[in-house]
Amino acid sequence: MAPQPGLGEILSVAPVIPVVIIDRPAQAVPLARALVAGGLRVIEVTLRTTAGLEAIRAIAAEVPEAIVGVGTVLEPAQFFAAAEAGARFAVSPGATERLLDAVDGHAVPYLPGIATPAEAMTLIDRGYRFAKFFPAEPAGGARYVSALASPLPQLRFCPTGGISPENAPKYLALPNVICVGGSWMVGASVLAAGDWAAITAAAAAARALAPR
Repeated sequence: MAPQPGLGEILSVAPVIPVVIIDRPAQAVPLARALVAGGLRVIEVTLRTTAGLEAIRAIAAEVPEAIVGVGTVLEPAQFFAAAEAGARFAVSPGATERLLDAVDGHAVPYLPGIATPAEAMTLIDRGYRFAKFFPAEPAGGARYVSALASPLPQLRFCPTGGISPENAPKYLALPNVICVGGSWMVGASVLAAGDWAAITAAAAAARALAPR
């Protein structure tokens, strides 16, 4: 099986993928429904808390309109546990040979992170077509990503890290950017308050972002 089966279609659903940190599993389903209502069906649930896997399992079971994925995958065991829970894609801040070897050929597509041309070339050598560019703003921003297009045309990127409504359009205007990842529409205070209407409104605004 070629790397990243179906990942291009997933990354093309909307210009922004919300990257969410869930502290309580009970937040998962209403959060996913709020994001879907705003037009953001692809949702990355990170493993930065112990609630991550349970949240993925709940969204996969109860919000079929959502395309739930797992983020902050650092170990093969995390990838396989998330796939078992129903994750439909997986994302890492970087990549290791051990992780790349472990997920090779799996039906759940994997989006590894890169921050340098050397890391990008490692993925290209393995047949990858998509990568996360992280941390986008600290690593050089849209100008850096743009500079990668000519020497590394094989890869398209999902920049994540410091992305905001203000700078997202600069990334989305680049031919080697397929989407961006961000968390501004699911801030900790709004999530803690359960303000699902505010999240839906923020998701709709993010869905409407256009290149400029």
